Amino acid sequence: MNENVARRFTGAAGIAAAGGLILEVPLYFVYSGPPPDSNVLARLLIGILALGGVLVFVTGFRQLVKTVAPEAEWAGTLAFASGLAYTIVTLVSSGLEAGAVIATDHSIDPTIAVSGTYILYGTISRMLLGMFLAVFGYTVSRTRLLPRWAHRTAYALAAVNLAFMPSLFFGNTPAHFYAANGWGTTALMGAVLSYWLLAIGITTYRSANRVPEQHTATPRTLTSG
Repeated sequence: MNENVARRFTGAAGIAAAGGLILEVPLYFVYSGPPPDSNVLARLLIGILALGGVLVFVTGFRQLVKTVAPEAEWAGTLAFASGLAYTIVTLVSSGLEAGAVIATDHSIDPTIAVSGTYILYGTISRMLLGMFLAVFGYTVSRTRLLPRWAHRTAYALAAVNLAFMPSLFFGNTPAHFYAANGWGTTALMGAVLSYWLLAIGITTYRSANRVPEQHTATPRTLTSG
């Protein structure tokens, strides 16, 4: 896979994943009480498809790093591994929620009723996503794959995600901003990720237009900046 293809592939995956996440998050705020099963299952299905896009995005990012700067392949692999782990943990959480909703004969709020997801959606996801963002930022800053704002915002979002890790000490009320399953810990972080991913996806896709065809087969050397 040459650099042009890798950039377009990664960018398109990021845009698709972001689109799904942007559609999913508002569905969590439609109902003030337990939502109907249709709402829960619809948002979970959209989220599952979006996470598939995230998986493709992190895979494409690793390939892009390998193509452009082989010396930084270890960092691209670490970004891929942490992104993969985040995707799997979130998919497991979605499965637990869907199973609980399908199994009950009345409407429930799975963000409260399914206690197994509190830490999966919260502290564990924040750690894995923070790791991915930090490594993504480091990789981009070393290889200059994308503009400076890409790695700077990645570092900032990594710090914010890590700041939410202690939220497991603050109860399980979704209406609270800083709780194990609070809207700040889960929904807000999901919304921020979706718009950041959309910007990264668009930038990565468009950056392929600035790569000369004859340069695509030549790996780029790392800089010290």
